[in-house]
Amino acid sequence: MLRPSFVPPPAIRQLRDLTRYRVDLLAVRTAEKQRVDKLLEDALIKLSVVVSDPFGVSGRAIMAALIAGERDPAVLAEPARGRLRAKTDRLIEALTGRFTEHHAFLLSQMLARIDGISADIATVQERIEAQLGELAPAVGRLDAIPGLGPIAAQMILAEIGTDMGRFPTPAHLSSWARFAPGVSGSAGRKKGNAGTGNGNRYLARVVGEAAVSAGRTDTFLGERYRRIARRRGKKRAIVAVGRSILVIIWALLSDTDAQFVDLGADYYANRTNPERRARHHIRELQALGYTVTLNPAA
Repeated sequence: MLRPSFVPPPAIRQLRDLTRYRVDLLAVRTAEKQRVDKLLEDALIKLSVVVSDPFGVSGRAIMAALIAGERDPAVLAEPARGRLRAKTDRLIEALTGRFTEHHAFLLSQMLARIDGISADIATVQERIEAQLGELAPAVGRLDAIPGLGPIAAQMILAEIGTDMGRFPTPAHLSSWARFAPGVSGSAGRKKGNAGTGNGNRYLARVVGEAAVSAGRTDTFLGERYRRIARRRGKKRAIVAVGRSILVIIWALLSDTDAQFVDLGADYYANRTNPERRARHHIRELQALGYTVTLNPAA
């Protein structure tokens, strides 16, 4: 399928520059956080093993104490908050290492850089929201889709705009977003695969993340993700649900009066023929070695 050429208007191009720069800043911050984790491991400090988010309030307080010169694991564990308080013994064990002044210097530099990047991200995000203008209502409508949030909706609109005239069908949009199902062949037989082809990698990333997030929800898309993941694996589920999300986006942007309505997590159960469901369960039991006899309930 041919992908449409797209020269967006200046407002969309500027918004795209901002959202892509935000993605790049997030990647830089993530890399810096990984350096912190590696530095702490070098000092035998296993903070990430016990603390789910080492850069949250508790984790930052512990790292600040390390930089300030505190080395007693019991004292270092005192700033723990919330559910982390129940893990005090494990936390003390994780903070028993050989943290030196050398580590303290590097950690202070890395945390300062993380804070600086976080401030830059916040500034760029403020600029994005100021740049949205007439796109703000569209962001609100896309935000209703499971798996999408305001930031993801902003990124999607920055990549595709609101004019769906250049995408004759949802399939064209899916192809451009790298969510067209791939096809491979072997011995003259066609086989589907989870490949998404070549296309807009920024759009592909945000839609893929949205598909995974949707899979955690109690919605139609969430149930669709789980059904496909059980049968065909998570990669195919991401492609299938990502494609569904793009179809919904295309429909919402093609008709400004359209609103998203969730079909519900029980859609498949209500839609499936009872006799077909019974046959499916019988086959599963027979595969386990059981003989099944059905007796209608009174």
